[in-house]
Amino acid sequence: MDRGLKDKVVLITGGGGGIARGIERAFATEGVRFILTDLFPGGLEAAKEELERDFGSEVFTVIADGSKEDEVRAAVDAGAEHFGGIDVLINNAQASASGLTLVQHSEEDFDLAVRSGLYATFFYMKHAYPYLKKSAGSVINFASGAGIGGNPGQSSYAAAKEGIRGMSRVAASEWGPDDINVNIVCPIVMTKALEEWREREPEMYEKNMKAIPLGRFGDAEKDVGRVCVFLASSDASFVTGDTIMVQGGSGMKP
Repeated sequence: MDRGLKDKVVLITGGGGGIARGIERAFATEGVRFILTDLFPGGLEAAKEELERDFGSEVFTVIADGSKEDEVRAAVDAGAEHFGGIDVLINNAQASASGLTLVQHSEEDFDLAVRSGLYATFFYMKHAYPYLKKSAGSVINFASGAGIGGNPGQSSYAAAKEGIRGMSRVAASEWGPDDINVNIVCPIVMTKALEEWREREPEMYEKNMKAIPLGRFGDAEKDVGRVCVFLASSDASFVTGDTIMVQGGSGMKP
């Protein structure tokens, strides 16, 4: 099915990470062009190599720390200059001290989640806005069931993600007149980081697993990636300000 995404420019933050790699593969089948940003060059270059090899995708990479506005501005402008604009922004990057109870968190732990998630999302939205306005584009921000359900051991992560949800709803209202739709995806996906957390905190892991209706984690490409493709497509041009839950494979699968 033609989703109208061929040659569109998609900027994905945290582009070298596990969930991002699945999202990228889903979009690559649609013939998009990629701007990938990340703080870590190794994963970023691996993602670029994979997309070029498997799909023949055009990929522009930029090293940037999302918690620093100057670096975000430079990354957005460099990507837009390279391809001539931006059509879709996906804010995926996030770090946190998951596995610590609320009282075990230090100020530094809390800042890590808020700066890498909420602030980074704010900075990328702010500086991508002129390009998205020109293209009548789409924003897909990542929140989490950790905030909605109050998952144990994820207080700073949940706080950052709920902040992103609130900011996204405001942006959907403010940017609707510009024909920019803004939506939120809340995924639960098995990644290397989640596997490591399972080993460190098996009891917390089991508590979180029991909250998933289907008793399994979603797939980054088939579940989360395809939902993002739908939200970025012309089929979803009327959808904005919504939170899409992709948990245990129970989300939309367009």
